[in-house]
Amino acid sequence: MADGPKGPWSEDERHDLPPLEEVSEEGGREPFFNMPGGVLVALALLFLIFAIQDWIVSPALSEWIVLEFGFSPIRYAYPLAQQDLAWIWTPLTYSLLHGGVQHLLFNGLWLAVFGTPVFRRIGAIRFCLLWLVTAVGGAALHMLLNWGDATLLVGSSAVIAGMMGCACRFAFGAGRHAFRFADDVRFLRRFGILEALKIRMVVTFILVFGVSNLIFAVGPPIFGDPGGPIAWDAHLGGFLVGFLGFAAFDRDAPR
Repeated sequence: MADGPKGPWSEDERHDLPPLEEVSEEGGREPFFNMPGGVLVALALLFLIFAIQDWIVSPALSEWIVLEFGFSPIRYAYPLAQQDLAWIWTPLTYSLLHGGVQHLLFNGLWLAVFGTPVFRRIGAIRFCLLWLVTAVGGAALHMLLNWGDATLLVGSSAVIAGMMGCACRFAFGAGRHAFRFADDVRFLRRFGILEALKIRMVVTFILVFGVSNLIFAVGPPIFGDPGGPIAWDAHLGGFLVGFLGFAAFDRDAPR
């Protein structure tokens, strides 16, 4: 978020500024919190699916939804011709399910924070493609590190981690205010991979991301189903796809 409006006024004159708005450098007022419609639609879809899964349908049907649309590595340890087609859609559909209210709220919060600048940067179609590819990337790494495991993976965390990786390529750094929810993120120069890794804020963010996922890997579960661990490997897979592959989704922005 921007540090505040710049101008030749005195401290005594600042009390006239609206408390929940910022003044941009061009002089126009910008909403303090203004998510794009595409992110709101994504959030609404996640909440609607969870409401159907957890509150509307019967427990038996809810269990069937999780089994049929959650991702499980065991599906790929057996010949694909001997099973149904769930192995095709589950690398994506697991990202639309959640294991509990806390899990959903936690992911919804970070989707709002990181999805907003990424959506404004790349637009609706690329945002949907990014969701697809980061979900598959998270599922792929989870499968490779848990080959043949019968557990079920649900949640949009891998996708959100991918958006975090994307944000590291344009949103962090001195003088950048991509998290103020403004349209001008489209005009920020995209960092190269090695260039981004030389920026202190990016390195710090990656270290915090890595340490937190290490805690998830070895510690008790925090969000979602208390009987299941956090899928740190899916987070890592999504983040790597977003960070390393962001240029494939980005618009033709200055470099």
